[in-house]
Amino acid sequence: MEVLGKELRVDGRVIKIGHLDGEGYQFLDDPVAALEALKKSKQRLDLFTFTQRLSDPQPRYNFPMEWDNMAALRVSTYDEWLTHQISSRVRNTVRKTAKDGIVVREVPFDDDLLRGISAIYNETPVRQGRRFPHYMLDLESLRKMKSTFLSQSIFIGAFYEERLIGFIKLVTDELRTQAGTMHILSMIQHRDKAPTNALIAQAVRSCADRGISYLWYVKFSYGKKLHDSLAEFKRRNGFQKVDIPRYYVPLTLAGRIGLRLALHRDLLDWVPEPLAATYRKAREFWYEKKFPSLRST
Repeated sequence: MEVLGKELRVDGRVIKIGHLDGEGYQFLDDPVAALEALKKSKQRLDLFTFTQRLSDPQPRYNFPMEWDNMAALRVSTYDEWLTHQISSRVRNTVRKTAKDGIVVREVPFDDDLLRGISAIYNETPVRQGRRFPHYMLDLESLRKMKSTFLSQSIFIGAFYEERLIGFIKLVTDELRTQAGTMHILSMIQHRDKAPTNALIAQAVRSCADRGISYLWYVKFSYGKKLHDSLAEFKRRNGFQKVDIPRYYVPLTLAGRIGLRLALHRDLLDWVPEPLAATYRKAREFWYEKKFPSLRST
């Protein structure tokens, strides 16, 4: 499904919710015109959601709205980030990565990169207490996944002894005002060398060199989650929680009812955090029992 030449993704079974494919990397220049086009479409869409850019966080449209959030870093220069935007602990870690032999650089999208990413993905079937969906992914499927938004992409690799041990795929928006970490992952066996910190450092440098004002790392907080090690990692690396308006525009009667009943929200939003935390611990324990090697990683 498309609107004004841009691809949409449609999710949901009870109500069909549409949003731009690659949200955060693409934006609607004229949301009002897009909504008029969607209302005339023959394809069913009950609810349409869209956001504004990080550089434009004040609500501009008179549509139903909720606040969303992103983990965002305002970029000026690399030295400003290194000196003033991160903690001394992270600053020392970034400097130490080079002493430990980590080399970080922008890399082309080619077969060497794909083979390196494949080795990272195939290191373990479980990450962060859940099954890793890209474990043992074949090379052609990996190529298809990594080639999205290729003209807007910046690939960065972290190397140890000339072997890829971590990577970032950054994707800029069309105006190059912001860039997001579409994919970022490092090998667990080398986490003592902090390759992910080194990757973030190069991502800041790459944005600064291109005059990109914002680097974002998906959301800062999710639902009612109270303790999140990833959020703490983002905070230490200079990212802050930035609230942005998210609009939900009903296009059908089902969309209006669904919005009123909050059916557009994620299932986890309805689960009490203590229960969700218990489930996460039980899931992690189960995977450790199933894959004993995870205890040493």
